[in-house]
Amino acid sequence: MNEKFDLAAIAGKFAIDGAYVSCIRYGEGHINDTFKLTVNDNGKEVHYILQRINDRLFTDVDKLMHNIELVTAFCRKSVEKRGGDPMRECLTLIRTKDKKPYYFDGENYFRVYAFIENATSYQVVRDPKDFYESAVAFGSFAALLADFDATQLYEVLPDFHNTKVRYANFLRAVEKDVCGRKTEVQKEIDWVNAHKDLCGKLVDKIASGEIPLRVTHNDTKLNNVMLDNATGKALAVIDLDTVMPGSLCYDFGDSIRFGCNPAAEDEPDLSKVNFRFDLYETYLDGYLSAVGDSITDEEKKGLPLGAVLMTYECGMRFLTDYLEGDTYFRTHRPKQNLDRAHTQFKLVDDMLSVFDKMTDAAMKRH
Repeated sequence: MNEKFDLAAIAGKFAIDGAYVSCIRYGEGHINDTFKLTVNDNGKEVHYILQRINDRLFTDVDKLMHNIELVTAFCRKSVEKRGGDPMRECLTLIRTKDKKPYYFDGENYFRVYAFIENATSYQVVRDPKDFYESAVAFGSFAALLADFDATQLYEVLPDFHNTKVRYANFLRAVEKDVCGRKTEVQKEIDWVNAHKDLCGKLVDKIASGEIPLRVTHNDTKLNNVMLDNATGKALAVIDLDTVMPGSLCYDFGDSIRFGCNPAAEDEPDLSKVNFRFDLYETYLDGYLSAVGDSITDEEKKGLPLGAVLMTYECGMRFLTDYLEGDTYFRTHRPKQNLDRAHTQFKLVDDMLSVFDKMTDAAMKRH
């Protein structure tokens, strides 16, 4: 499986003490090639994460690694300042022997992180406690970076959560109708258009400064959180490839989008799809307990809006992709993207029906 890379030679390019032992495939990520690297350092096994960066998705690796360098260094200082253990509570980037953040072999880009020992990232929520701890992790991540100047970061995926741009892309897909699917999904098109006023609600607040520009993770799933094996408590946030300037409301909202729906994202039976308000409150408690006083009242008020907006945006993207012939999101069956759009639209309807209650729950918590 590893034959296309000389992993021992690649590992040797990084400032790692010890003799190479092994490098094996690790984790369940689909974007980068990830390996667990083991070296022997004076009789002790030491582990690292070695990754081949997917430069087809992240086309400017210098900008990608610039973001990761700045964010990991700032997190490290913040953890140290609060008396924590930076080797366990944030990612540690290992430089090459010539002090670069990545190694390029002429064809592929590689990077190395220190391995966070005695911790696990889970693919699925085992119980509500996991969801709570993921909220603590991302709230803590936001707090660690509260004083970071997000304008220093590049948009490695431009307009990623610019819902106005996403809506313009959707309208273009409707107009072109390259697959002749427009008539079939007119009801869904009408639904998106009926909710178009949502599109500018966060983007405009960020542009005006009403909501501050922050570092956002942009992939706030449970599998990007390391939980301590002994305590089950949140330790660190990983996978910083999509770290960009944005709003805390984006990260919070995307967590709610996928975490408060008990059904699969592509569930055809919409009777199984519903917004779990109890899980929303669970995540809200964890997030606000960790983010602390670094969140503004306007941001707190925007948290439920982030949940609605990220769900609306994601559903719109699924429908756009269906209209364009399923070219972006991987599908395994016909109309899977359409089913995905339906689940998101159902969740938006559910959230809007209790939106005042969502806002009250956010604002009454300290």
